[in-house]
Amino acid sequence: MTKFRCWLATVAVGFALTAASIAPGFTAEAFNVRFSYKYKGEYGLFLLGQSKGLYKDAGLDVKFGEGAGSQAALGALIQGQEDVVILPAIFAISAIQKGMPVKIVALYQPAAPSVILSHASNPINVPKDLEGKSIAAPVGETGTTYLGIFCEKNNVDCSKVKKVQIDIQARVAQFLGNRIDAIAAYKTNDLPIIETKADAKLVVLDQVKYGLIVPGLAVVTSDSKIAQRKDALKAFLKATSTAVEATRKDPVAATAALKSAWSSAPSDAIVQKQIEENSDSIPPATDKPLGWTRSESIEDALKLLESTENIGTRKSSSAFYTNDLL
Repeated sequence: MTKFRCWLATVAVGFALTAASIAPGFTAEAFNVRFSYKYKGEYGLFLLGQSKGLYKDAGLDVKFGEGAGSQAALGALIQGQEDVVILPAIFAISAIQKGMPVKIVALYQPAAPSVILSHASNPINVPKDLEGKSIAAPVGETGTTYLGIFCEKNNVDCSKVKKVQIDIQARVAQFLGNRIDAIAAYKTNDLPIIETKADAKLVVLDQVKYGLIVPGLAVVTSDSKIAQRKDALKAFLKATSTAVEATRKDPVAATAALKSAWSSAPSDAIVQKQIEENSDSIPPATDKPLGWTRSESIEDALKLLESTENIGTRKSSSAFYTNDLL
């Protein structure tokens, strides 16, 4: 009887260990991720990663949350409410220059895909065509915030461009109503929506092609999280790299994953176009891992910031990022 009980106990322990090793989420660590804005196509890759179980397989129980702007996301990160935030890198670079103890740990968009839209009846085919035109200039919009640098790079007289201060929500209606000649937009967000609303084909001027390189989609964390949760951060970034490639291969699945969380999403066609444009904006891994940050990206971004504000003495580029977690 004693031998039987010992055998039974051994079997029970073995079964428990086996069940534990295969039980979904048994070893998963809670991991909080905050987007800087409401759901949009740029975030599809993360939702696909979650739906395919990539984060779970990496030992993480990831919770994604929508945001209310980059400043709010960074504030929540510093307060310890989030493990990472997903936002345009230019905002993180500005915050770090001002002393915020955070770092970029993956830069997926070395150049945010900003474009200038105009009507075929009054086109802006090349940067020089901006002269004599009016363009909506909402506060914080990438394409017009750094219009001075864009003009300088392309020998455009910016004094001949009329920048119209307007609420960002009103700019599309003003443009489509021909009350403003041009607006800036992201290929990964506004462009597919605006093209659907327009009665005629729009003229698209790619600002990246003409030298406007503003660091975009990035993963940012705090210095304290790097010290405390290095392994979890590495696991998240590795799973995200897999999610990026999975999204390239199957944008339809990424669309479905994003729309399952996005209750007010536009049509499948628009969301899929956003996701495809986002994939195109992420350079494939070559000599370095996906998301690798180069010091040149930081230096160029600091020049952009200097064109719009007094940033003081520049910090060393190494203060802004680390590639050690890739």
